[in-house]
Amino acid sequence: MLHRSFIIRELTRSKKQGVVFVLCVVLSLVTLIALDGFSRSVNESMLKDARTLHGGDIIIHSHYNFSTPLEEAVASLRERGLVRSAKVYDFYSVVRTLQENDSLLTDLKIVEPAYPFYGTVELKSKRPFEEVLTRGKIIVEQGVLDRLHVRVGDTLHVGDAPLTIQDVVLHEPDRPVSFFSLGPRIFISSEDLEALDLVQKGSRIDHLYLLKVLDPQNVDRLADELRIVAVSGQERVDTYRTAESRVKRFFDNFLFFLSLIGVFTLLLAGIGIQSALTAFLQEKEKTVAIMKTVGATNRFITLQFTIVLCLLGLMGTLIGICAGLLLQDYLPAVFKGLLPENIQAFLSWRAVFEGLSLGVFVVAMFASLPLYRLRDLKPSAIFRKEETGSRKGYPYYLTVFTILLVFVAMIFWQLKEVKIGLYFILSVSSLILITSFLTRAILFFLQKKQVKSLALRQALKGLFRPRNATQSIIITLTASLSVIFSITLLEQNLDANFIRSYPQDAPNVFFLDIQPSQLKDFSSSLGMDAEYYPIVRARIVSINGIPIDTRKEMQRRGDNLAREFNLTYRDYLLKDEAVIKGGSLFQEDGKGVQVSVLDSVAEANHMRIGDRIDFNIQGVPLTATIVSIRTRTKEFIQPFFYFVFQEKVLRDAPQTVFTAVRIPADQISSIQNRIVTAFPNVSVIDLTKSIDIFAKVLHKLSGITQFFTFFSIIAGILIIISSVLATRFARIQEAVYFKILGARRSFILKVFTLENALLGFVSALLALILSQTGSWIISAKIFDIPYHSFPLWSIFMVMGTLVMVISVGLVSSISILTQKPVTFLREQTEE
Repeated sequence: MLHRSFIIRELTRSKKQGVVFVLCVVLSLVTLIALDGFSRSVNESMLKDARTLHGGDIIIHSHYNFSTPLEEAVASLRERGLVRSAKVYDFYSVVRTLQENDSLLTDLKIVEPAYPFYGTVELKSKRPFEEVLTRGKIIVEQGVLDRLHVRVGDTLHVGDAPLTIQDVVLHEPDRPVSFFSLGPRIFISSEDLEALDLVQKGSRIDHLYLLKVLDPQNVDRLADELRIVAVSGQERVDTYRTAESRVKRFFDNFLFFLSLIGVFTLLLAGIGIQSALTAFLQEKEKTVAIMKTVGATNRFITLQFTIVLCLLGLMGTLIGICAGLLLQDYLPAVFKGLLPENIQAFLSWRAVFEGLSLGVFVVAMFASLPLYRLRDLKPSAIFRKEETGSRKGYPYYLTVFTILLVFVAMIFWQLKEVKIGLYFILSVSSLILITSFLTRAILFFLQKKQVKSLALRQALKGLFRPRNATQSIIITLTASLSVIFSITLLEQNLDANFIRSYPQDAPNVFFLDIQPSQLKDFSSSLGMDAEYYPIVRARIVSINGIPIDTRKEMQRRGDNLAREFNLTYRDYLLKDEAVIKGGSLFQEDGKGVQVSVLDSVAEANHMRIGDRIDFNIQGVPLTATIVSIRTRTKEFIQPFFYFVFQEKVLRDAPQTVFTAVRIPADQISSIQNRIVTAFPNVSVIDLTKSIDIFAKVLHKLSGITQFFTFFSIIAGILIIISSVLATRFARIQEAVYFKILGARRSFILKVFTLENALLGFVSALLALILSQTGSWIISAKIFDIPYHSFPLWSIFMVMGTLVMVISVGLVSSISILTQKPVTFLREQTEE
């Protein structure tokens, strides 16, 4: 039976605690709803514009010249009037000015006249792309003009050919973002391909065949026909619906990482919900006791408060959905520069429904325990001044177990990956358990600590005030702050080791695609000692006879076995390598083809000594047995290879050579110009410039991550406010007693400030300890870079936390500080 007047009265009388509860519900939903809706918007937008983003209906990709059967199949489709086709070659090469006193690594895109089939290449002059890009002419990005100090009409040496800059490209449809590019774009007509003399045996070139199917109904059928004749593992045939761009893969991975932060925020907001509800229901203890005194049953009382909480939870859920949708509209600005500009957020009713379901679940899950505790309240609580306890019997533990079980299931539902879900649960559980243990230890120490200062002594007592959520505040703030502190410290360490201070013993210039026949002359022209590494490109076909599932591998986060690998051959270990299994690099009395595998790829794919790996080396099969597993002892920017063979095995295979050297900064330009002039096919990558690109991306990604992690800090702020409200009577009582005993308002303000400062300092200190430890482990074990603690940044983060917690605590206590003793004593006498 519902008691409407009671429900309405409870909703209106507890406005402040109700608001805190509603805000906690909002916080638990807003990031997940925004990210889910935004992810759907991006996927829908990319699918809608997939033809434009990929440049055709059917996309054929290979790192080698297309096989004869595939060429003949495409020609047949073209002759039958089923498709139109255009070849595209994409690779990096250094271009030079006419005077040959300056050079630049650029991203060359050589296209046939039919390109593009969808979308428009927008030029600065507004002229048609196909009319501008002709023999002897090139179209460049503005970066080429700026960095080489040339203008439209000037001539550049591209390979062996002098080509005239004809126009500037503003936008190309199948290159939505360019932050992964190592150099600005240059468009070249396919008619100039032979004159460039850059496409040589073993060169790193992306070969693309773009097909426009004249009858859209035939897209899938024709793609299936081409897959039959394509070389498996070497030539990939996709349609615009199945092809995944680097942009989408990056976005999916990064958004998945942000969803982990969203679930983490939900967990901390759940702690806030439970804290707020506990405080809310504790305020109602006298009301509940009176109701039980006049005969109300536990079922009746629980039902009334359940309806109250359901109404508040529904309000929070609806506001959370609206806030999530508003945040979703703002996310394109947050991700600006990382995604195509035409991405627009739209309303996803599925996301709304899931948000509504999630809100109901969150409220039900975190409200169950505070409601359960009402059953233990006795009518005699009307006359008691001490705090009432709660028996933790079988029903209590069953409820806790059910909550944990359902919450774990929800994490798997949100993340959709069991393995990562387990890692996430283990990591978060460890973080909260460690934080809880440290918090209790520090609070135990503070409770026993004897101090002389009266203000500090009263502040310490305030931490243990009945109903004060000190432990929840510290745990929530510490957990959220440790994530933000860790991100900041890791960013600063990466910045210090690779951006502001490039490692002195690391090579800073890479020379790629050196032909074996050029090696002697190249070495002489380089004029310094260098170690040369032969590269043979290949794909893995199977391991122990089990074929590689290309589709499944491509869906893996991080590295996968479906990609192309660079093999090499030598009979010695590099300076930063050590054999951890197998004894030596190769077995002298071993039979058959032997291969040494790097531990990172071996561990990720469960490879062991004795396993057989089948490779496809540009159409030639090769089966090798793992005889050793290596590890890297120092993971700086040094060349390394997953698979190393004996020289006799790969000596005659198609190959190129590369080297990495350390060149003084003031000599890089002159050496690059000399090498490119003598060897136009050789690509020179100046890593110090590439690091600048990495730095911009790193700062952007770090900023986005911290933006979403900040929502978890709000959970701690809400718990602080809830704690102040829950202990409002005790705080007013303390303030009144202080004033009666002659204390000034400044003393009371000092006590409350110190209390909040202790909360903030303990939280920040624990977060700093955890983040410094975690960042050190990641830097040393994963990045293998020298670790810096950054004392100034650490002090800044701790001080920022202190200012935040003190400000929130004092603003929440304004009404308490201004309470007059006479008014308070009169109210107590009247009661």
